[in-house]
Amino acid sequence: MNQTPQAPKALLRAQKLANLTDSKVRIPFIGVRLGLDFLIGLIPVIGDVIMVGVSLSIVAMAKSIQVPRALRLAMLKNIGIDFLLGLIPFVGDVVDLFYKSNQKNVRIMEKWWVRQNHQQIQSNSQQAVQDWEKSQDS
Repeated sequence: MNQTPQAPKALLRAQKLANLTDSKVRIPFIGVRLGLDFLIGLIPVIGDVIMVGVSLSIVAMAKSIQVPRALRLAMLKNIGIDFLLGLIPFVGDVVDLFYKSNQKNVRIMEKWWVRQNHQQIQSNSQQAVQDWEKSQDS
């Protein structure tokens, strides 16, 4: 049986970083998730600039696994929207709770990677089902 392709380390790191920045902690009772982006973003301007740097590192990870330029530009657009809205007092803090640009960007990376590896993933899944069915017949 073929080996299922493993997600690149850069994608796995990007997933962990997006979780940390966008949704690491769940606020009890209301169910909203927040991360470092919200907390550091409470520091006017400086917090937003720091988080842009973190977000750009996710784009660098995308480049390292050869995510196409057009998708990386879409990722930069998400970061720009998050940054510009984050500069507006109070509104920016609310936006950080709901507009999770790092998670959006990681989803772009994930979807691209799955499309690149779709045939092998599908083939391996079908083989796994066939193997399971054979084991049930025994």
